[in-house]
Amino acid sequence: MKKWFIKGSMLLLALLITFGSFKPVVFADAVTDVIVTLGEDLSADQQQAMLAEMDATDLADEQIIYVSNSEEHNYLGDVVPSEQIGTRAISSAKISMRDDNSGIMVTTENITYITGKMYSNALATAGVTGAEIYVTAPFDVSGTGALTGILKAYEQSTGEAINEDLKKAANEEMVVTAELAGDEDISDDEAVDFINQIKEAIEEENPETTEELRALISRLAEEMGITLSDGQLEQLVDLFNKLKGLNIDWDKVNNTLNDTRDWISDFAESEEGQGIVQAVKDFFRAIWDWFLSVFQSEE
Repeated sequence: MKKWFIKGSMLLLALLITFGSFKPVVFADAVTDVIVTLGEDLSADQQQAMLAEMDATDLADEQIIYVSNSEEHNYLGDVVPSEQIGTRAISSAKISMRDDNSGIMVTTENITYITGKMYSNALATAGVTGAEIYVTAPFDVSGTGALTGILKAYEQSTGEAINEDLKKAANEEMVVTAELAGDEDISDDEAVDFINQIKEAIEEENPETTEELRALISRLAEEMGITLSDGQLEQLVDLFNKLKGLNIDWDKVNNTLNDTRDWISDFAESEEGQGIVQAVKDFFRAIWDWFLSVFQSEE
């Protein structure tokens, strides 16, 4: 038992060193503004811990935005049960705005429900074209409320107000994507890619009726090998009907999504990206070696 404890402790330490060293990737030459959003219900100590984690302790007061639970309910209340939204605003984020329209890179920490790609897609729908974002919390949270703060930061940074209905629709897209990914037969990446395929098809085919939109979504699902329940299909039809009614520039949205894919691909092939990949490989190799050593010691 003692051997197991010692070896397990060493493995945990390796995990903390490996993954604790990963920080958001920021390319300062293209960054025009940095804003941090903090959940209004964080304690003073938690706020300081979040600022330190985001390397944002030296920001001016005007670069820090507070997000309330009532704001989260306003944008999520139509698509997320009140009890799931909760009574406290906790999620926080660091938003580095870019002026090169290079896409949207989102990394997360302690966010259990919404993935970085889900945030990126919803932000592209809302009109964001270039940003590096780090979403975090002092403990595990769903992350559904973080988008509210990110959009608020975007408005302050650019001076451009986002249509209120578009904000709600972007939040709904994020939640619908996460719910699709919650299906045991649909992975996170498949859900994100499916939503992207719908956006691209809408730009190309411009369905004019609900029936045409439903047929488009059904066809894409079949082509991708995704089985939708009647409820999931109608949820998607309702979402994209709302989006179609908001006169979204789908060409701009899809360009942003393509730029984001290129950015992620380029980073993965970069020296820093390869370093992270190697660190992950080394970590899992350490896990395998640990298991082998445990079983060998018991023989």
